[in-house]
Amino acid sequence: MQYQTVCRAVFLERPNRFVARVELDGQPETVHVKNTGRCRELLIPGAEVWLTRSDNPARKTRFDLIAVRKESGVLFNLDSQAPNAAVREWLERQRFDRILPEYRFGRSRIDFCMERGGQRWLLEVKGCTLERAGIGYFPDAPTERGTRHLRELSAAVFQGWKAAVVFVMQADGMKTVLPNEDTDPAFADALRDAERSGVRVLSLPCRVEPDRLEIIGNIVL
Repeated sequence: MQYQTVCRAVFLERPNRFVARVELDGQPETVHVKNTGRCRELLIPGAEVWLTRSDNPARKTRFDLIAVRKESGVLFNLDSQAPNAAVREWLERQRFDRILPEYRFGRSRIDFCMERGGQRWLLEVKGCTLERAGIGYFPDAPTERGTRHLRELSAAVFQGWKAAVVFVMQADGMKTVLPNEDTDPAFADALRDAERSGVRVLSLPCRVEPDRLEIIGNIVL
């Protein structure tokens, strides 16, 4: 997926999880952060960040913060909506007969339902921005919702569906994604249970640039 226009800024501070203060063209600017995760190891004063302009004239903030360059030099996409958009493009290359977003199953809305040759699939998307030494970890904060989604996928497999959870690695060079045991042991347990039940667990590598997030490689469902 690609953004229409982007511009460079310098991160100053994050007063709360929804907004940040940046320096843009030498002037302070309050911008919307398109990721409510902690991102403490990424959003540090002086970091290079990238913004995209909002097309909503009624908004209080003119820009969205979508990417940041870590001290190591690696660029991270921080847009929590970008992984679903990138996965949609990835699925469209895989000859599914039908792709439906936001599919109601059990007590949850699963990101995608797909059909191919009479076989139904459920797929949940998780974007990963927490990285240590080339390994991604999910989640960066406890997620009851994420754990519930994994339980729903396991139930779907029991009912005859195919199911998968994909971790979109939102930085170049990330090798794989592992459950963040210390932060959310319940999610880690649910992920292991899901994999044992037949849910496919995939880590999807990406090409990250200031204006795009693209899934690369030849991984298929």
